[in-house]
Amino acid sequence: MKSIEIEGSVRSDLGSKYAARLRKEGFVPCVIYGAGENTHFSTPKASFQTLAYTPDAYTVQVKVDDKVVSCIMQDIQFHPVTDDIVHVDFIELVEGKVTQMEIPVRLNGSSRGVRNGGKLKQNLRKLILKALPKNLPDAIDIDISELRIGESIRVEDIAAAGEYEIINAANSVIVGVGTSRKAVDEEEEEGAEGGEEGAAEGGEDSSES
Repeated sequence: MKSIEIEGSVRSDLGSKYAARLRKEGFVPCVIYGAGENTHFSTPKASFQTLAYTPDAYTVQVKVDDKVVSCIMQDIQFHPVTDDIVHVDFIELVEGKVTQMEIPVRLNGSSRGVRNGGKLKQNLRKLILKALPKNLPDAIDIDISELRIGESIRVEDIAAAGEYEIINAANSVIVGVGTSRKAVDEEEEEGAEGGEEGAAEGGEDSSES
């Protein structure tokens, strides 16, 4: 999985008053929930330019003073009016210890149902995975090429290959194709394709004779 580096400084003064002062100075108060002692630190807002505003998943190498901690971002809080980042929680990654993380869903291919006029609807853009840190993928790739009108792909249809467990409900729909006014009956289309092939074959026979 791709990784981002963040540098910060330890926060010795805790509490809302000190956190508000940090935000005013352009810093974001953060905390790393670790296997042992939690680490409170602050980092410039610019540190989250990529991490907070992307659909991709990253691990984070947080350098606080002389210590580097491998983490994932667990929670990010935004101001309800200004939309500024006000606080970020990280979870320390421990080799050999299972963790949970939201991983983006990446759709591949052109849906057959969409080509016939159906409407693609993606209900889940991220899935919650439970795995060892080394087994966390960059994305969950789903091939939608053969997805027809009225069909859907659910969580239970995704093969995890034993590397991770998907926490979302098994019957949750990830993506589906609904009908629309422009939709073409697929059986009619297949019949038309067959007719065209037959006509082409017949043309070849007559030319040969």
